[in-house]
Amino acid sequence: MTTTMSIRELTRNGSMFGKYDYIDIEDKKSHEYKGVFISAQYADDVKKFLEKKLAKEKQEKLDRLMKFAGTVKIEERFNGKDAKEIREMIAKEKYSE
Repeated sequence: MTTTMSIRELTRNGSMFGKYDYIDIEDKKSHEYKGVFISAQYADDVKKFLEKKLAKEKQEKLDRLMKFAGTVKIEERFNGKDAKEIREMIAKEKYSE
């Protein structure tokens, strides 16, 4: 069983949490959808679903990025140096006389 409520209604009437499987949250003035409240009995299932979905999205982004990893050649003089040391070397080359 489901219903739609405003945030104000939900906070004023906390007993509603137990009556519904999920509650849609809507701004009553602007009719803007704000989110959903999930009953405690479904919370673990929703968490597992979201963890899988977020992990999949993260892996897809990583896969897109890894296509380009290693395609840029680093100059020999920068080998073995961290980012800070490289920036210092470049700054010295540009601005020292």
